[in-house]
Amino acid sequence: MDTAFTEEQNEMRRTVRDLLARRCRPDEVKTAVRTPEGYDTALWDTLARQLGLPGLALPERYGGTGCGTVELALAFEEAGRTLLPSPLLPTAALAAPLLARLGSADQRARLLPRLASGELTAALAVPGSTLSSALGLTAPGPGPGWAGGGRAGGVQATYRTAGGGAGWRLYGEVDQVLGGHSAGLLLVAAHTGGFTRSRTLLFLVDGAADGLVRTRQTALDETRPVARAELRDVTAIPLGGNDGDRGDARDGERVGEPDGDMAHELASAGPRVAALLAAEAVGAADGALARTVEYVKVREQFGRPIGSFQAVRHRLADVYVQVQAARSAAYFAAWAADGPRPLDQDGGEAATAGGTALGQALEALGSAAAEAVQLHGGVGFTWEHEAHLYFKRAAGDELLFGPVHRLRACAADRAALFGPREGARGEEREGEHGRGHERRDERRDEREGEAGAVRWPGRAA
Repeated sequence: MDTAFTEEQNEMRRTVRDLLARRCRPDEVKTAVRTPEGYDTALWDTLARQLGLPGLALPERYGGTGCGTVELALAFEEAGRTLLPSPLLPTAALAAPLLARLGSADQRARLLPRLASGELTAALAVPGSTLSSALGLTAPGPGPGWAGGGRAGGVQATYRTAGGGAGWRLYGEVDQVLGGHSAGLLLVAAHTGGFTRSRTLLFLVDGAADGLVRTRQTALDETRPVARAELRDVTAIPLGGNDGDRGDARDGERVGEPDGDMAHELASAGPRVAALLAAEAVGAADGALARTVEYVKVREQFGRPIGSFQAVRHRLADVYVQVQAARSAAYFAAWAADGPRPLDQDGGEAATAGGTALGQALEALGSAAAEAVQLHGGVGFTWEHEAHLYFKRAAGDELLFGPVHRLRACAADRAALFGPREGARGEEREGEHGRGHERRDERRDEREGEAGAVRWPGRAA
């Protein structure tokens, strides 16, 4: 692993940082989040068309730049530094990679260039409790009801051959869709196959489809808007499928659907998403720390700047150490996501690094935001102060992607830090049970052998 960034990577970071420093100041952030889209559309157009951030990690043949997760993580770090409200996370980190990996040739050719140029934004709609569990960040893997509780919950997908043409229809409701209120394309996880053959697939839904009702929800962190999506007999196309063409399918067959359940595919995407979220949280923590340091240099108490007091310096030094450690973990997680080691069934090194980095970054962001509020004094406690933007981001990310202790517990379980992984415990117990029988048999043979050795001389006498 080469820990030094290339000149191109450093130049990209500087370009993004300079642009956001000019056009994404706290007052502009507060103005942008109150627009119907929830972000500055002119700034997003600049980031997409001139800097190419949405297509940074997409192949060049689809209009992307062809870079990797490390470059995208640097962009996320700079976006987090200014708390940029934009569809970058749902589009570039969640939807576009899934479409590039699982979409059919026609779907990729038709949609990826529009995503790379910023013309089209996308969102991932996963029913259930949290997105982090579906991505395998706070659990070893999605359970049977990860997409909404089985047959009676979540979103249901049925194929109809009459009443307006053949095709897939979705019905259900999804909460907490990141950027879902303004996205032009939704990737919706839905159940199909009935009760006996139920599985979960991803479907493409046009943002302007009939029967789709989206409502922006009130969120603690306004810079990361979430929406509720209600699907009422909405036309959909399976991701990677045959665009709904079932041909002469008989009852029970599922023609036009991709092979396999999407649970494992989403869990495989988790490490990359965790690395990008960690980089974004590191940028936000560094931004909060930098603003606090600047404030304590000019705020005077007892005739001297409060930054000269040892207690204040020690508190900020502790935050600095946390931020630097989290930054190193985030960079390593981004490198591991594109590293030479392929992901195994349990996620391998990348999954462990991603969950660990995200937990450490969220903890650093929480500490930096708390110190920012405290050390800004009375003005820092006012809800309108910019310090609360970082506080809300820290609390909101903890609710959406955490908690930190579950991220770390899942990473520790994947790494078998405190014992075998969950899937291997049963086999190990069975193996120990069998070895226990063998040891008891050996001890019994030894006792019988020793007893025979004692009696034999007596018999011979």
